[in-house]
Amino acid sequence: MRLEPIDRAPTWKGRIASWWMRRQLGAVIMPARVIYNRIPGMYDVSWSLLRLHRSGFRLPLELRLLVQTWVAMVNECRFCVDIARAAAVMERIGLLKLEALPAWRTSPRFDARERAALAYAEEATRQRRVSDETFEALRKEFSDHEIAELTVLNAIENFYNLLNVPLGIEADGLCALAEARRA
Repeated sequence: MRLEPIDRAPTWKGRIASWWMRRQLGAVIMPARVIYNRIPGMYDVSWSLLRLHRSGFRLPLELRLLVQTWVAMVNECRFCVDIARAAAVMERIGLLKLEALPAWRTSPRFDARERAALAYAEEATRQRRVSDETFEALRKEFSDHEIAELTVLNAIENFYNLLNVPLGIEADGLCALAEARRA
């Protein structure tokens, strides 16, 4: 990791958020300790994005986690893969599809709708544009509203990946903590 963590949040919002993270996840996440404790306004940004994710999207949570995890894998953000896996465990979705993501193009675990979403997110992540072919495959499976949601979800995941990867923020072991709590 390129910056040392700051363990004590400098603001009351940060201390409340740290308490909430320990309660929900079993640990204060490393991005909070490395970034948010240096830039406390990031707690507000992250909270707003979390609220959007929890109650502002209509797409099924499993599909959202698949897209987020695949984007994190493409960007090699180990922290984001770990926290998405933890969310899948906490929500009792399971890890089978997340573990099969590297083979999403050919695995029978994925349907046409999931493949279209994953292709769109991957192409947008890698190239910042998508081909007409990829977009038409997406349009066959999703409404305009759902396409907008997938686009926002992809942008948010790329945002978080770009916070963590350059600073060398690795997995926190959140999935293991979630599995231990569920056992």
